[in-house]
Amino acid sequence: MTLATAGDPVELAIFQSAVHSIAEEMGAALRRTALSPNIKERCDYSCAIFDGRGRVIAMGDHMPVHLGSMPMSVQAAIAAIAFAPGDIAILNDPYAGGTHLPDITMVLPVFLPGRDQPLFYVSNRAHHADVGGAFPGSMGPANEIFQEGIRIPPVRIVRGGKIDREMLELILLNVRTPKEREGDLASQMGACRVGEQRVLQLAEKYGEQRLLALIEELLDYSERLVRAELRRMPVGDFSAEDWLDNDGVTEVPIKIAVQLRFDPESASVRLDFAGSSPQVAGSVNAVRAITLSACFYMLRCLLAEDAPATAGILRPLTLNTPEGSIVDAQSPAPVAGGNVETSQRIVDVLLRALSKAVPERVPAASAGTMSNLTIGGMDPRTGEPFTYYETAAGGTGARPGLDGISGVQTHMTNSLNTPIEALEYAYPFRVRRYAYRYGSGGAGQFRGGDGLIREIELLADAQVTLLAERRRFQPYGLQGGEQGAHGHAWLTKAGAAENVELPGKCSVRLAAGDILRIETPGGGGWGKP
Repeated sequence: MTLATAGDPVELAIFQSAVHSIAEEMGAALRRTALSPNIKERCDYSCAIFDGRGRVIAMGDHMPVHLGSMPMSVQAAIAAIAFAPGDIAILNDPYAGGTHLPDITMVLPVFLPGRDQPLFYVSNRAHHADVGGAFPGSMGPANEIFQEGIRIPPVRIVRGGKIDREMLELILLNVRTPKEREGDLASQMGACRVGEQRVLQLAEKYGEQRLLALIEELLDYSERLVRAELRRMPVGDFSAEDWLDNDGVTEVPIKIAVQLRFDPESASVRLDFAGSSPQVAGSVNAVRAITLSACFYMLRCLLAEDAPATAGILRPLTLNTPEGSIVDAQSPAPVAGGNVETSQRIVDVLLRALSKAVPERVPAASAGTMSNLTIGGMDPRTGEPFTYYETAAGGTGARPGLDGISGVQTHMTNSLNTPIEALEYAYPFRVRRYAYRYGSGGAGQFRGGDGLIREIELLADAQVTLLAERRRFQPYGLQGGEQGAHGHAWLTKAGAAENVELPGKCSVRLAAGDILRIETPGGGGWGKP
Protein backbone atom coordinates (compact mmCIF):
# COMPACT_ATOMS: atom_id res chain seq x y z
CA MET A 1 0.00 0.00 0.00
CA THR A 2 1.50 3.35 -1.04
CA LEU A 3 0.92 6.71 0.58
CA ALA A 4 -1.25 7.83 -2.32
CA THR A 5 -3.86 5.15 -1.67
CA ALA A 6 -4.61 6.66 1.71
CA GLY A 7 -6.95 9.04 -0.14
CA ASP A 8 -9.55 6.31 -0.69
CA PRO A 9 -12.69 7.79 0.96
CA VAL A 10 -14.01 4.40 2.09
CA GLU A 11 -10.74 3.51 3.76
CA LEU A 12 -10.55 6.95 5.34
CA ALA A 13 -14.08 6.61 6.74
CA ILE A 14 -13.20 3.22 8.23
CA PHE A 15 -10.04 4.67 9.78
CA GLN A 16 -11.95 7.66 11.16
CA SER A 17 -14.47 5.35 12.82
CA ALA A 18 -11.69 3.17 14.19
CA VAL A 19 -9.79 5.96 15.97
CA HIS A 20 -13.03 7.52 17.20
CA SER A 21 -14.12 4.19 18.66
CA ILE A 22 -10.83 3.98 20.57
CA ALA A 23 -11.56 7.31 22.28
CA GLU A 24 -15.09 6.14 23.03
CA GLU A 25 -13.88 2.82 24.47
CA MET A 26 -11.40 4.69 26.68
CA GLY A 27 -14.30 6.75 28.02
CA ALA A 28 -16.39 3.65 28.68
CA ALA A 29 -13.51 2.04 30.60
CA LEU A 30 -12.96 5.21 32.62
CA ARG A 31 -16.61 5.48 33.57
CA ARG A 32 -16.97 1.80 34.39
CA THR A 33 -14.01 1.71 36.80
CA ALA A 34 -14.23 5.16 38.45
CA LEU A 35 -15.19 5.55 42.10
CA SER A 36 -16.70 9.04 42.28
CA PRO A 37 -20.31 9.73 41.22
CA ASN A 38 -19.00 12.77 39.36
CA ILE A 39 -17.19 10.54 36.87
CA LYS A 40 -19.21 7.32 37.11
CA GLU A 41 -22.68 8.93 37.00
CA ARG A 42 -22.18 12.40 35.51
CA CYS A 43 -19.54 11.36 32.93
CA ASP A 44 -17.41 14.44 33.66
CA TYR A 45 -14.46 13.20 31.60
CA SER A 46 -13.07 13.24 28.06
CA CYS A 47 -10.74 11.09 25.98
CA ALA A 48 -8.81 11.75 22.79
CA ILE A 49 -6.17 10.28 20.46
CA PHE A 50 -3.15 12.25 19.20
CA ASP A 51 -0.47 11.55 16.62
CA GLY A 52 3.26 11.61 17.35
CA ARG A 53 3.38 15.38 16.85
CA GLY A 54 0.67 16.01 19.44
CA ARG A 55 -2.07 16.75 16.90
CA VAL A 56 -5.51 15.50 17.89
CA ILE A 57 -6.90 12.98 15.40
CA ALA A 58 -9.96 11.71 17.30
CA MET A 59 -12.12 12.75 20.23
CA GLY A 60 -14.78 10.89 22.13
CA ASP A 61 -18.27 12.37 22.27
CA HIS A 62 -17.47 13.87 25.65
CA MET A 63 -16.95 17.38 27.12
CA PRO A 64 -16.29 20.19 24.59
CA VAL A 65 -14.50 22.35 27.15
CA HIS A 66 -12.09 19.48 27.85
CA LEU A 67 -11.56 18.35 24.29
CA GLY A 68 -10.77 21.67 22.67
CA SER A 69 -8.15 22.50 25.28
CA MET A 70 -6.62 19.03 25.81
CA PRO A 71 -4.18 19.35 22.88
CA MET A 72 -2.37 22.14 24.72
CA SER A 73 -1.90 19.86 27.74
CA VAL A 74 -0.60 17.05 25.57
CA GLN A 75 1.83 19.42 23.86
CA ALA A 76 2.96 20.71 27.28
CA ALA A 77 3.62 17.13 28.43
CA ILE A 78 5.57 16.33 25.25
CA ALA A 79 7.70 19.44 25.71
CA ALA A 80 8.41 18.75 29.38
CA ILE A 81 9.02 14.98 29.47
CA ALA A 82 11.39 12.65 27.63
CA PHE A 83 8.87 9.82 27.44
CA ALA A 84 9.90 6.18 27.58
CA PRO A 85 7.73 3.10 27.02
CA GLY A 86 5.40 2.47 29.95
CA ASP A 87 5.31 6.10 31.12
CA ILE A 88 2.15 8.06 31.90
CA ALA A 89 2.24 11.81 32.54
CA ILE A 90 -0.14 13.68 34.82
CA LEU A 91 -0.89 17.42 34.91
CA ASN A 92 -3.61 19.91 35.76
CA ASP A 93 -1.79 23.26 35.49
CA PRO A 94 -4.10 25.75 33.72
CA TYR A 95 -1.01 27.64 32.63
CA ALA A 96 0.33 24.55 30.86
CA GLY A 97 -2.66 23.79 28.67
CA GLY A 98 -5.08 22.86 31.46
CA THR A 99 -8.46 24.39 32.24
CA HIS A 100 -8.86 24.51 36.02
CA LEU A 101 -7.26 22.50 38.80
CA PRO A 102 -10.00 19.85 39.33
CA ASP A 103 -9.52 18.73 35.70
CA ILE A 104 -6.62 16.27 35.84
CA THR A 105 -5.14 15.10 32.54
CA MET A 106 -3.16 11.96 31.85
CA VAL A 107 -1.03 11.41 28.75
CA LEU A 108 0.38 8.04 27.64
CA PRO A 109 2.85 7.73 24.73
CA VAL A 110 2.33 4.77 22.40
CA PHE A 111 5.57 3.23 21.11
CA LEU A 112 5.61 0.73 18.29
CA PRO A 113 7.96 -2.23 18.85
CA GLY A 114 11.55 -1.25 18.18
CA ARG A 115 10.82 2.48 17.98
CA ASP A 116 12.40 5.09 20.28
CA GLN A 117 9.79 7.80 19.55
CA PRO A 118 6.02 7.58 20.17
CA LEU A 119 3.84 7.20 17.11
CA PHE A 120 0.72 8.20 19.06
CA TYR A 121 -0.37 9.63 22.38
CA VAL A 122 -3.62 8.73 24.16
CA SER A 123 -5.00 11.10 26.75
CA ASN A 124 -7.93 11.58 29.08
CA ARG A 125 -9.10 14.35 31.37
CA ALA A 126 -11.47 13.94 34.32
CA HIS A 127 -12.94 16.40 36.81
CA HIS A 128 -12.05 15.36 40.36
CA ALA A 129 -14.52 16.31 43.07
CA ASP A 130 -11.72 17.74 45.22
CA VAL A 131 -8.09 18.67 44.64
CA GLY A 132 -7.52 20.56 47.88
CA GLY A 133 -7.54 24.32 48.26
CA ALA A 134 -9.45 26.58 50.61
CA PHE A 135 -12.93 25.09 50.03
CA PRO A 136 -14.25 21.53 49.70
CA GLY A 137 -14.70 20.77 46.03
CA SER A 138 -11.93 23.18 44.99
CA MET A 139 -14.38 25.52 43.24
CA GLY A 140 -14.78 28.28 45.83
CA PRO A 141 -14.03 32.00 45.96
CA ALA A 142 -10.33 32.71 45.43
CA ASN A 143 -7.99 35.60 44.76
CA GLU A 144 -5.08 33.56 43.41
CA ILE A 145 -4.65 30.11 41.97
CA PHE A 146 -2.78 28.84 45.05
CA GLN A 147 -6.10 28.92 46.97
CA GLU A 148 -7.80 26.62 44.46
CA GLY A 149 -5.91 23.38 45.12
CA ILE A 150 -2.82 21.40 44.27
CA ARG A 151 -1.21 22.48 40.99
CA ILE A 152 0.53 19.72 39.05
CA PRO A 153 2.97 20.48 36.24
CA PRO A 154 3.64 17.83 33.58
CA VAL A 155 5.29 15.00 35.57
CA ARG A 156 5.31 11.21 35.40
CA ILE A 157 2.81 9.34 37.56
CA VAL A 158 3.83 6.01 35.98
CA ARG A 159 7.44 5.19 35.04
CA GLY A 160 8.22 2.14 32.94
CA GLY A 161 4.86 0.62 33.74
CA LYS A 162 5.10 1.10 37.54
CA ILE A 163 3.16 3.72 39.48
CA ASP A 164 5.40 6.33 41.07
CA ARG A 165 4.06 5.97 44.61
CA GLU A 166 5.97 9.01 45.86
CA MET A 167 4.29 11.26 43.32
CA LEU A 168 0.90 9.68 43.97
CA GLU A 169 1.23 10.11 47.73
CA LEU A 170 2.19 13.74 47.29
CA ILE A 171 -1.03 14.35 45.40
CA LEU A 172 -3.23 12.34 47.77
CA LEU A 173 -1.85 14.14 50.82
CA ASN A 174 -3.18 17.42 49.44
CA VAL A 175 -6.82 16.44 48.86
CA ARG A 176 -9.77 15.89 51.22
CA THR A 177 -10.92 12.54 49.82
CA PRO A 178 -7.74 10.55 49.05
CA LYS A 179 -9.39 7.15 48.66
CA GLU A 180 -11.81 8.42 46.04
CA ARG A 181 -9.06 10.37 44.29
CA GLU A 182 -6.78 7.34 44.14
CA GLY A 183 -9.57 5.26 42.67
CA ASP A 184 -10.36 7.86 40.00
CA LEU A 185 -6.70 8.33 39.14
CA ALA A 186 -6.31 4.57 38.78
CA SER A 187 -9.30 4.49 36.44
CA GLN A 188 -7.67 7.20 34.30
CA MET A 189 -4.47 5.14 34.09
CA GLY A 190 -6.47 2.09 33.11
CA ALA A 191 -8.32 4.00 30.40
CA CYS A 192 -4.96 5.10 28.97
CA ARG A 193 -3.85 1.46 28.85
CA VAL A 194 -7.02 0.51 26.99
CA GLY A 195 -6.28 3.22 24.44
CA GLU A 196 -2.68 2.06 24.10
CA GLN A 197 -3.69 -1.53 23.37
CA ARG A 198 -6.26 -0.50 20.76
CA VAL A 199 -3.80 1.83 19.01
CA LEU A 200 -1.19 -0.91 18.87
CA GLN A 201 -3.78 -3.22 17.31
CA LEU A 202 -4.57 -0.50 14.78
CA ALA A 203 -0.87 -0.15 13.92
CA GLU A 204 -0.55 -3.89 13.49
CA LYS A 205 -3.50 -3.88 11.10
CA TYR A 206 -2.44 -0.95 8.92
CA GLY A 207 1.33 -0.76 9.23
CA GLU A 208 3.23 2.39 10.15
CA GLN A 209 3.49 4.05 6.73
CA ARG A 210 -0.14 3.46 5.85
CA LEU A 211 -1.16 4.75 9.26
CA LEU A 212 0.84 7.96 8.88
CA ALA A 213 -0.73 8.60 5.50
CA LEU A 214 -4.24 8.08 6.86
CA ILE A 215 -3.55 10.51 9.71
CA GLU A 216 -2.51 13.25 7.29
CA GLU A 217 -5.52 12.62 5.08
CA LEU A 218 -7.89 12.73 8.07
CA LEU A 219 -6.45 16.06 9.22
CA ASP A 220 -6.68 17.45 5.68
CA TYR A 221 -10.26 16.21 5.36
CA SER A 222 -11.31 18.07 8.52
CA GLU A 223 -9.66 21.21 7.19
CA ARG A 224 -11.44 20.88 3.83
CA LEU A 225 -14.81 20.55 5.55
CA VAL A 226 -14.29 23.73 7.58
CA ARG A 227 -12.97 25.71 4.62
CA ALA A 228 -15.96 24.63 2.53
CA GLU A 229 -18.25 26.12 5.19
CA LEU A 230 -16.19 29.30 5.45
CA ARG A 231 -16.43 29.86 1.69
CA ARG A 232 -20.21 30.07 2.11
CA MET A 233 -19.99 32.79 4.74
CA PRO A 234 -20.61 36.46 3.93
CA VAL A 235 -17.61 38.75 3.65
CA GLY A 236 -17.16 41.20 6.50
CA ASP A 237 -16.75 41.80 10.21
CA PHE A 238 -19.38 40.75 12.74
CA SER A 239 -19.05 41.89 16.34
CA ALA A 240 -20.80 40.99 19.58
CA GLU A 241 -20.41 41.33 23.31
CA ASP A 242 -21.95 39.90 26.46
CA TRP A 243 -21.23 40.18 30.15
CA LEU A 244 -20.40 38.06 33.17
CA ASP A 245 -22.32 39.15 36.26
CA ASN A 246 -19.22 39.71 38.41
CA ASP A 247 -16.11 37.93 39.65
CA GLY A 248 -17.40 37.14 43.16
CA VAL A 249 -15.09 39.73 44.70
CA THR A 250 -16.67 42.94 43.39
CA GLU A 251 -20.01 43.57 41.70
CA VAL A 252 -18.40 45.01 38.55
CA PRO A 253 -19.70 43.34 35.35
CA ILE A 254 -17.06 41.76 33.09
CA LYS A 255 -17.24 42.25 29.33
CA ILE A 256 -16.36 39.66 26.72
CA ALA A 257 -16.19 41.09 23.22
CA VAL A 258 -15.33 39.49 19.90
CA GLN A 259 -14.96 40.56 16.30
CA LEU A 260 -15.50 37.77 13.82
CA ARG A 261 -14.05 38.29 10.34
CA PHE A 262 -14.77 35.93 7.48
CA ASP A 263 -12.65 35.85 4.35
CA PRO A 264 -14.43 33.49 1.95
CA GLU A 265 -11.75 33.98 -0.71
CA SER A 266 -9.05 32.42 1.48
CA ALA A 267 -11.63 30.29 3.32
CA SER A 268 -10.37 31.55 6.67
CA VAL A 269 -11.74 33.18 9.81
CA ARG A 270 -10.23 35.58 12.33
CA LEU A 271 -11.52 35.88 15.89
CA ASP A 272 -10.33 38.89 17.84
CA PHE A 273 -11.22 39.30 21.52
CA ALA A 274 -9.71 42.79 21.84
CA GLY A 275 -11.99 44.93 23.98
CA SER A 276 -12.64 42.19 26.53
CA SER A 277 -12.15 43.13 30.18
CA PRO A 278 -8.79 42.67 31.89
CA GLN A 279 -8.34 39.62 34.11
CA VAL A 280 -10.04 40.01 37.46
CA ALA A 281 -9.43 39.29 41.12
CA GLY A 282 -12.00 36.49 41.34
CA SER A 283 -11.95 33.00 39.86
CA VAL A 284 -13.77 33.56 36.55
CA ASN A 285 -10.57 34.13 34.56
CA ALA A 286 -10.17 31.94 31.48
CA VAL A 287 -6.78 30.88 30.18
CA ARG A 288 -6.17 30.91 26.43
CA ALA A 289 -6.76 27.16 26.22
CA ILE A 290 -10.38 27.75 27.28
CA THR A 291 -10.93 30.43 24.65
CA LEU A 292 -9.38 28.26 21.95
CA SER A 293 -11.64 25.42 23.07
CA ALA A 294 -14.73 27.62 22.66
CA CYS A 295 -13.57 28.66 19.18
CA PHE A 296 -13.01 24.99 18.24
CA TYR A 297 -16.55 24.27 19.45
CA MET A 298 -18.04 27.04 17.31
CA LEU A 299 -16.27 25.80 14.19
CA ARG A 300 -17.26 22.22 14.96
CA CYS A 301 -20.91 23.33 15.22
CA LEU A 302 -20.78 24.51 11.61
CA LEU A 303 -20.04 20.98 10.42
CA ALA A 304 -22.15 17.86 10.09
CA GLU A 305 -22.42 15.60 13.11
CA ASP A 306 -20.21 12.91 11.57
CA ALA A 307 -17.35 15.27 10.67
CA PRO A 308 -14.05 14.20 12.27
CA ALA A 309 -13.04 16.38 15.23
CA THR A 310 -9.33 16.82 14.58
CA ALA A 311 -6.63 19.47 14.69
CA GLY A 312 -7.42 20.21 11.05
CA ILE A 313 -10.52 22.13 12.13
CA LEU A 314 -8.36 24.91 13.58
CA ARG A 315 -6.11 25.40 10.55
CA PRO A 316 -8.27 28.16 8.98
CA LEU A 317 -8.49 30.05 12.32
CA THR A 318 -6.49 33.07 13.43
CA LEU A 319 -7.13 33.84 17.09
CA ASN A 320 -6.22 36.98 18.99
CA THR A 321 -6.60 36.98 22.78
CA PRO A 322 -5.05 39.95 24.62
CA GLU A 323 -2.65 38.70 27.29
CA GLY A 324 -3.80 39.50 30.79
CA SER A 325 -7.45 39.67 29.75
CA ILE A 326 -10.45 37.71 30.99
CA VAL A 327 -10.02 35.41 27.95
CA ASP A 328 -6.23 34.98 28.27
CA ALA A 329 -5.44 35.21 31.98
CA GLN A 330 -1.88 35.08 33.23
CA SER A 331 -0.56 33.40 36.38
CA PRO A 332 -1.30 33.56 39.29
CA ALA A 333 -4.91 34.51 38.48
CA PRO A 334 -7.53 32.09 39.90
CA VAL A 335 -9.34 30.18 37.16
CA ALA A 336 -11.83 27.71 38.66
CA GLY A 337 -14.81 29.51 37.13
CA GLY A 338 -13.09 30.33 33.85
CA ASN A 339 -13.49 26.74 32.73
CA VAL A 340 -17.13 26.32 33.71
CA GLU A 341 -18.64 29.82 33.49
CA THR A 342 -16.52 32.06 31.28
CA SER A 343 -16.27 29.32 28.65
CA GLN A 344 -20.06 29.41 28.36
CA ARG A 345 -20.11 33.17 27.95
CA ILE A 346 -17.39 33.05 25.31
CA VAL A 347 -19.58 30.65 23.33
CA ASP A 348 -22.58 32.96 23.81
CA VAL A 349 -20.57 35.86 22.38
CA LEU A 350 -19.23 33.80 19.47
CA LEU A 351 -22.69 32.58 18.51
CA ARG A 352 -24.16 36.08 18.85
CA ALA A 353 -21.58 37.38 16.38
CA LEU A 354 -22.18 34.39 14.09
CA SER A 355 -25.93 35.08 14.15
CA LYS A 356 -25.30 38.41 12.45
CA ALA A 357 -23.61 36.61 9.56
CA VAL A 358 -25.96 33.62 9.19
CA PRO A 359 -29.10 34.38 11.24
CA GLU A 360 -30.95 31.38 9.84
CA ARG A 361 -28.42 28.94 11.36
CA VAL A 362 -27.84 30.16 14.91
CA PRO A 363 -29.96 29.55 18.04
CA ALA A 364 -30.63 32.05 20.80
CA ALA A 365 -28.55 31.93 23.97
CA SER A 366 -28.80 28.85 26.14
CA ALA A 367 -28.70 28.93 29.96
CA GLY A 368 -25.14 30.28 29.86
CA THR A 369 -24.06 28.82 33.19
CA MET A 370 -23.17 25.41 34.54
CA SER A 371 -24.68 26.41 37.92
CA ASN A 372 -21.85 24.72 39.82
CA LEU A 373 -22.63 23.38 43.28
CA THR A 374 -20.03 21.87 45.64
CA ILE A 375 -20.75 20.53 49.11
CA GLY A 376 -18.19 19.13 51.53
CA GLY A 377 -18.16 17.90 55.11
CA MET A 378 -18.10 14.76 57.27
CA ASP A 379 -20.52 11.98 56.44
CA PRO A 380 -22.09 10.84 59.74
CA ARG A 381 -22.82 7.43 58.24
CA THR A 382 -19.15 6.62 57.64
CA GLY A 383 -17.25 9.12 59.76
CA GLU A 384 -15.22 10.06 56.68
CA PRO A 385 -15.03 13.30 54.67
CA PHE A 386 -17.05 13.70 51.48
CA THR A 387 -16.98 16.18 48.60
CA TYR A 388 -19.85 16.50 46.15
CA TYR A 389 -19.72 18.39 42.87
CA GLU A 390 -22.41 18.86 40.25
CA THR A 391 -23.37 21.12 37.41
CA ALA A 392 -27.10 21.72 36.97
CA ALA A 393 -28.70 21.66 33.54
CA GLY A 394 -30.70 24.53 32.04
CA GLY A 395 -32.66 25.41 28.91
CA THR A 396 -31.26 25.62 25.40
CA GLY A 397 -31.95 28.59 23.20
CA ALA A 398 -34.75 28.32 20.67
CA ARG A 399 -33.67 27.60 17.10
CA PRO A 400 -34.97 28.65 13.71
CA GLY A 401 -37.94 26.36 13.31
CA LEU A 402 -37.71 24.63 16.70
CA ASP A 403 -38.30 25.37 20.37
CA GLY A 404 -35.41 25.01 22.78
CA ILE A 405 -34.89 21.87 24.84
CA SER A 406 -35.60 21.92 28.57
CA GLY A 407 -33.34 20.67 31.34
CA VAL A 408 -30.18 19.68 29.44
CA GLN A 409 -26.48 20.48 29.69
CA THR A 410 -25.58 23.00 27.02
CA HIS A 411 -22.58 24.01 24.90
CA MET A 412 -19.27 23.52 26.71
CA THR A 413 -20.54 20.89 29.10
CA ASN A 414 -21.86 17.53 28.01
CA SER A 415 -22.27 15.80 31.36
CA LEU A 416 -25.26 14.00 32.81
CA ASN A 417 -26.92 14.59 36.16
CA THR A 418 -26.35 12.52 39.28
CA PRO A 419 -29.49 10.37 39.63
CA ILE A 420 -31.39 10.95 42.85
CA GLU A 421 -30.85 7.35 43.98
CA ALA A 422 -27.08 7.58 43.46
CA LEU A 423 -26.93 11.01 45.07
CA GLU A 424 -28.72 9.96 48.26
CA TYR A 425 -26.74 6.72 48.45
CA ALA A 426 -23.35 8.41 48.14
CA TYR A 427 -23.92 11.56 50.23
CA PRO A 428 -25.80 12.67 53.36
CA PHE A 429 -28.47 14.50 51.32
CA ARG A 430 -32.17 14.20 50.65
CA VAL A 431 -33.51 15.43 47.32
CA ARG A 432 -36.84 17.10 48.04
CA ARG A 433 -37.68 18.24 44.53
CA TYR A 434 -36.33 17.84 41.00
CA ALA A 435 -38.47 19.38 38.27
CA TYR A 436 -38.64 21.56 35.20
CA ARG A 437 -38.84 25.29 35.88
CA TYR A 438 -41.84 25.95 33.69
CA GLY A 439 -42.01 29.33 32.01
CA SER A 440 -38.30 30.12 32.42
CA GLY A 441 -37.62 29.87 28.68
CA GLY A 442 -37.87 33.08 26.67
CA ALA A 443 -40.99 33.72 24.60
CA GLY A 444 -40.77 33.91 20.84
CA GLN A 445 -42.02 32.45 17.61
CA PHE A 446 -40.06 29.50 19.00
CA ARG A 447 -39.71 29.36 22.79
CA GLY A 448 -36.51 28.83 24.71
CA GLY A 449 -36.15 25.65 26.73
CA ASP A 450 -36.93 25.73 30.45
CA GLY A 451 -34.42 25.41 33.25
CA LEU A 452 -34.60 23.11 36.27
CA ILE A 453 -35.48 23.30 39.95
CA ARG A 454 -33.54 21.17 42.41
CA GLU A 455 -34.01 21.19 46.18
CA ILE A 456 -31.50 19.43 48.39
CA GLU A 457 -31.84 18.99 52.15
CA LEU A 458 -28.58 18.53 54.02
CA LEU A 459 -28.48 15.65 56.51
CA ALA A 460 -25.13 16.78 57.92
CA ASP A 461 -23.33 20.05 58.55
CA ALA A 462 -21.40 21.07 55.43
CA GLN A 463 -19.67 23.84 53.51
CA VAL A 464 -21.76 24.76 50.48
CA THR A 465 -20.27 26.68 47.54
CA LEU A 466 -22.02 28.17 44.54
CA LEU A 467 -20.36 29.28 41.32
CA ALA A 468 -23.03 30.39 38.88
CA GLU A 469 -23.86 33.06 36.33
CA ARG A 470 -26.84 34.65 34.58
CA ARG A 471 -28.07 36.28 37.80
CA ARG A 472 -27.84 39.79 36.36
CA PHE A 473 -27.63 39.34 32.58
CA GLN A 474 -30.27 37.05 31.13
CA PRO A 475 -29.75 34.65 28.21
CA TYR A 476 -30.44 36.69 25.08
CA GLY A 477 -33.11 36.04 22.50
CA LEU A 478 -32.53 36.40 18.76
CA GLN A 479 -34.52 37.82 15.86
CA GLY A 480 -37.03 39.43 18.22
CA GLY A 481 -37.22 36.57 20.72
CA GLU A 482 -37.32 37.39 24.43
CA GLN A 483 -34.71 36.64 27.07
CA GLY A 484 -34.62 33.52 29.19
CA ALA A 485 -35.19 33.85 32.95
CA HIS A 486 -32.43 34.61 35.45
CA GLY A 487 -31.03 31.86 37.63
CA HIS A 488 -31.56 31.84 41.41
CA ALA A 489 -30.42 30.02 44.54
CA TRP A 490 -32.50 30.04 47.72
CA LEU A 491 -31.62 28.92 51.24
CA THR A 492 -34.19 27.86 53.83
CA LYS A 493 -32.70 27.36 57.27
CA ALA A 494 -33.93 24.38 59.29
CA GLY A 495 -37.20 25.29 60.99
CA ALA A 496 -37.47 28.67 59.27
CA ALA A 497 -40.55 29.72 57.31
CA GLU A 498 -38.81 32.13 54.93
CA ASN A 499 -36.02 31.63 52.45
CA VAL A 500 -33.07 33.86 51.62
CA GLU A 501 -31.58 34.33 48.16
CA LEU A 502 -27.89 33.52 47.88
CA PRO A 503 -25.44 35.27 45.54
CA GLY A 504 -24.37 33.38 42.44
CA LYS A 505 -20.83 33.13 43.78
CA CYS A 506 -20.48 32.41 47.48
CA SER A 507 -19.50 29.82 50.08
CA VAL A 508 -21.56 29.35 53.24
CA ARG A 509 -21.53 27.00 56.21
CA LEU A 510 -24.87 25.21 56.52
CA ALA A 511 -26.32 22.87 59.11
CA ALA A 512 -28.19 19.60 58.95
CA GLY A 513 -31.80 20.29 58.02
CA ASP A 514 -31.05 23.33 55.86
CA ILE A 515 -32.53 23.26 52.36
CA LEU A 516 -30.89 24.61 49.23
CA ARG A 517 -33.02 25.33 46.16
CA ILE A 518 -31.34 25.86 42.78
CA GLU A 519 -33.29 27.42 39.88
CA THR A 520 -31.39 27.36 36.59
CA PRO A 521 -31.94 29.79 33.69
CA GLY A 522 -34.01 29.06 30.62
CA GLY A 523 -32.89 29.66 27.06
CA GLY A 524 -33.72 32.68 24.96
CA GLY A 525 -36.54 32.76 22.45
CA TRP A 526 -36.11 32.97 18.67
CA GLY A 527 -38.31 35.18 16.48
CA LYS A 528 -40.99 37.63 17.54
CA PRO A 529 -43.62 36.12 19.86
